[in-house]
Amino acid sequence: MRVKTLRAGHLLLVVVLVALAIWAFWRVRTVSIPVLLAVFIASMTVPPTRWLVRRGLHAALATTLVWLGALGGGALLVVGLVPVTAAGIDDLSINVDRFAVDLQREAARFGVSEARFTELTEQAKEWLSHQWGDIADGAITGVIMTGEILVGALLALVLAVYFTYGGANLLTWLTGLAPAASRERLRSGSSVVFQVIGRYMRGVAFVGLVEGALTGLGLWALGVPLAIPLAVLTWIGAFFPIIGAFLAGLLAAIVAFAAKGWLIALAVVVLAVAVQQIEGNILAPQIYGRALDLPGPVVLVAIALGGVLAGIAGAFFATPLTAAAAALLHHHRSAEDGPPAADSKAPEENAAT
Repeated sequence: MRVKTLRAGHLLLVVVLVALAIWAFWRVRTVSIPVLLAVFIASMTVPPTRWLVRRGLHAALATTLVWLGALGGGALLVVGLVPVTAAGIDDLSINVDRFAVDLQREAARFGVSEARFTELTEQAKEWLSHQWGDIADGAITGVIMTGEILVGALLALVLAVYFTYGGANLLTWLTGLAPAASRERLRSGSSVVFQVIGRYMRGVAFVGLVEGALTGLGLWALGVPLAIPLAVLTWIGAFFPIIGAFLAGLLAAIVAFAAKGWLIALAVVVLAVAVQQIEGNILAPQIYGRALDLPGPVVLVAIALGGVLAGIAGAFFATPLTAAAAALLHHHRSAEDGPPAADSKAPEENAAT
């Protein structure tokens, strides 16, 4: 009974500490979110840097080469997307009038008369006109938020470069501040979390790349404008499991409906569903592996909670942090249970994988 009471008290203490940590994290979110984002970015840049170091390059030179490649690739992507997006928007703007006519025709099929459709349109315009005052009032707030975002992005970038170069030394210094008995466990737990986050980020990036390529090819074959920007948006949506794919597919269907009509829009919906089936049944199990095999309801709840607590940033961090927490619990349990049997695979190995 005493052991059970101690374990219950220990669990309650852990819950309280986690709640306090989340509260403190949110109170200083202007700094804490960039730090967390830097860790996520470093989880993708550290492996190639270590690969170059193992082949004889100095750590500083390896870090420089990796980051020059990453920044150069991002710049080429932006430069390549700008003219294509501008041309696609011009092509789409030509079809706006036809889109309104098609929408009115489709509304008539459901019993909405032309007069009622016009009335609804005028009401929407009137509602939008009333919002301009609120938008103007929030302009200063928007400027402040934009400044915070830019500062946070710069801080995340600088920290990610530092983590890529000297993250191991920083971890050694931080764990050295803890009691000697817990240092090794903190280091091994940090390693597990970092590996899981890195595996998740690289897996999502690759899966999103395949999804974006398939979506872009399908939209291009169907003659839908903005095929390349929508493909990039599909890749970005992959970092927001389930919800991101749905929103990207919905936007692609809306663009297809505006440009080509409802038949092509229906084909785009079928394309989005097919791509999601390929991702869910073929790519994700092979890329992520069992270490990140989170049930669908857990992912949805995590994203919902993250979105409520921290908006877009919370929705982005929700799934990998949940996966990291699950892996850390498996690692902690395996450490308490002792070394595994020779004929079974170690839970710690599974978590680190």
